[in-house]
Amino acid sequence: MKLKEAAKKVEDGIEETLTYCDFPSEHWTRIRTNNVIERLNREIRRRTRVVGSFPDGNSALMLVCARLRHVAGTQWGNKKYMNMKHLEAALEDASIAG
Repeated sequence: MKLKEAAKKVEDGIEETLTYCDFPSEHWTRIRTNNVIERLNREIRRRTRVVGSFPDGNSALMLVCARLRHVAGTQWGNKKYMNMKHLEAALEDASIAG
């Protein structure tokens, strides 16, 4: 078993992995997951499966772009994912302390 190499990779990447801890704790669950992107990908995958096969790549791209435009223009696209007041307060505190 090559645990030394695995341990080295974990050790080298730990700072980057825990970067989300620098943000306010209220944001942690939102930063470490990508549920919004996964939901959008599932929706696009579902719609492309309904069509079945596309005549060319441009028609598939047009379907995806149409869905992205719809999401951006509806309530789903306007929903706030994080309350930025927590981040603004943390930045303000850091500038006062620093």
